[in-house]
Amino acid sequence: MACPVIRHTLCKSVLIRSGLGDYSLNCYTGCAHACVYCYARFMQRFHPHPEPWGEFVDAKVNAPEALARQLRRARPGSVFVSSACDGWQPLEADLELTRECCRLLLTHGFQVNVLTKSALVLRDLDLFAGRTARVGVTLTTLDEGLRRLWEPGASPVADRLRALREAKRAGLPTAIMFGPLLPFLSDDAESLDALFSRAAELDVDAIWWDGLNPRPRVWESVAALLRREYPELLRRCGNVLYDEGMRAAYLSALRERVLAAAERAGVRERMG
Repeated sequence: MACPVIRHTLCKSVLIRSGLGDYSLNCYTGCAHACVYCYARFMQRFHPHPEPWGEFVDAKVNAPEALARQLRRARPGSVFVSSACDGWQPLEADLELTRECCRLLLTHGFQVNVLTKSALVLRDLDLFAGRTARVGVTLTTLDEGLRRLWEPGASPVADRLRALREAKRAGLPTAIMFGPLLPFLSDDAESLDALFSRAAELDVDAIWWDGLNPRPRVWESVAALLRREYPELLRRCGNVLYDEGMRAAYLSALRERVLAAAERAGVRERMG
């Protein structure tokens, strides 16, 4: 895939109140992982760019300084990193903005909850070890071919699994997010059994899941991939997202399959 357009920007604040924890933190706008289903595409409403989502990244280069100012008054709590980008996307390897912000948060008594699709998070295990931090990884599928189609810029599946294994070895609590489960591609009983068996093998502490959601601008991107790779699924997926009756039935059946797979793997009590 093409290299994204990189811009350096300035921000006034970087720590915001969030329903995903007490706070969330994003050092970047845009994400080079270019996941086809990314819900954060809505950000282009507020940050217009000529490039499509996934082909630009704005780096908030003063994020650590902005955070340091906020931490003079902010009450310690849990911080979700990150909610509208991946804090460990490729550019982070050079800029280390997320790493420095996490260091500041931990120094000031905040809890850092990581969720990433990048093995770059392994770089920061030294920072997290022995602190109030949890390392979480998102997996949509164990099929590397599907991963390359839907998450072209993210780390390979094997590398994400290794990140969880190494985090556990470092004594950190771990989490896994299965989602979005791709309709008719990674949401069948066999695929779910494989996912939950891997979660059990890795002894993750918390497990979440989600289906594909009809958030703004997502269907346009998903439909383009389906037309190219799975034209026979285009109508079915559209119905799952936008036909109220079909969506309700699909989500009910998906939930039953998910819980059954978690039960078979012996990890249902870890479901969030």
